[in-house]
Amino acid sequence: MESGRGTIIRLTKLTDTSLIVHWISEEAGLIKTVARGARRPRSVFAGRLDLFVEADFEWERSKKGELHHLKEVSVLDFREGLRSSYRDALVAGYFGQLLELVLELDHPEPGMWDLLRRGLEHLETNGASRRAMFHFEREVARMLGLGKGAHLGILKVYGKLPNTRNHCLELLGQK
Repeated sequence: MESGRGTIIRLTKLTDTSLIVHWISEEAGLIKTVARGARRPRSVFAGRLDLFVEADFEWERSKKGELHHLKEVSVLDFREGLRSSYRDALVAGYFGQLLELVLELDHPEPGMWDLLRRGLEHLETNGASRRAMFHFEREVARMLGLGKGAHLGILKVYGKLPNTRNHCLELLGQK
């Protein structure tokens, strides 16, 4: 059994009753867990699994693949402020997608987790802005050793950027 602190960046339906939960965690980096029965009304996970939630969680590592078994979740911060604005939620989603693009599964990156945490706190407090989005991209590029020209460096190395980037820029006033 392993444990860590992380932020949920994606939820995907696996079956009628189960979810795949994508986390960025301090201890394990990008990790995917299966929450069995999470979609049932009386699930132990009911009300605990939502986008951008920060939580302490326990999982059992899979011996065969990349989907680990989620055992327990203790929510630390629901980040409800991000849900009050579509723009904030969209940019927060972009942050998660960008990290999902550049991080390897099950490889600890405490700096990236901290950057995501600070980015989400900034959005919750100050709202989404082009400046915040570009700063996040610059910090990701810097941590990856890509230097200046953040989004171009990431595009050059990884071959793409998340599709939501253009939509974020349109909503924030730049095409």
